[in-house]
Amino acid sequence: MELGAFSVSLAVKDIDASVAFYSKLGFTLFHGNPAHKWAILKNGDHIIGLFEGMFEKNTLTFNPGWDQSAQPLPTYTDVRELQKELKESGVAFATEADESTSGPASFLLIDPDGNPVLFDQHV
Repeated sequence: MELGAFSVSLAVKDIDASVAFYSKLGFTLFHGNPAHKWAILKNGDHIIGLFEGMFEKNTLTFNPGWDQSAQPLPTYTDVRELQKELKESGVAFATEADESTSGPASFLLIDPDGNPVLFDQHV
């Protein structure tokens, strides 16, 4: 099962303080805009998303169709196919992608410890 790019999406209280902190760890702004209360930072292949007021909890994020540089993959497993496979495995969903659509879509799982796991396809 190919899940796509992986990142951790952090629910932060102060986007500017968080960007400054992670910049000291060698992360640089990769995407987003702190003025809009979100930023994606990258250090090598490591990606973190900082989101002020957008998520209740820190979230594991997979982006089907993207590599770690947010570039489209030539082949990938569509988020709706992943959803179907996971349903067949008995996984419960917090939200689901509309299986009658194509292109960008997402679904959300909650792991056994209450951690959100987001599958967010942008292609």
